[in-house]
Amino acid sequence: MAFKFAFPCVLAAALVAAGSSGAMAARQRLAMLDSVEAGEWELRTRDGASAPRRMCLHDARRLIQLRHPDLPCNRLVVTDTPSEVTVQYTCPGQGYGRTHIRLENEGLLQIDTQGIAQSLPFSFDAEARRVGSCPR
Repeated sequence: MAFKFAFPCVLAAALVAAGSSGAMAARQRLAMLDSVEAGEWELRTRDGASAPRRMCLHDARRLIQLRHPDLPCNRLVVTDTPSEVTVQYTCPGQGYGRTHIRLENEGLLQIDTQGIAQSLPFSFDAEARRVGSCPR
């Protein structure tokens, strides 16, 4: 009889815990990325295979998923320090990646990312440099 009463309580506690951990995971603090100044940033790949690209960053977390922009992906923070962050992510049905970002100084980031996008492997190193405010 005690089992019938305990099971709903355990189930309810598990659901509450799962709900709260999901909410925390949605906006977990990332020490280095949360300190990056918003503005216009220029990305250059180290191998020069693609032309430099400018992007307006309001949230540096966008740099985690450069090959999977705007996709809802599950993220696992591997490393989080004031000078670097490493995040693994999986985008169901769309691929996955692992990104390491290192802070050189307040206007320069080093990015190393690799994974699978559009059923093909990718791997590149890039430099992100703040070039000013976002255009209006």
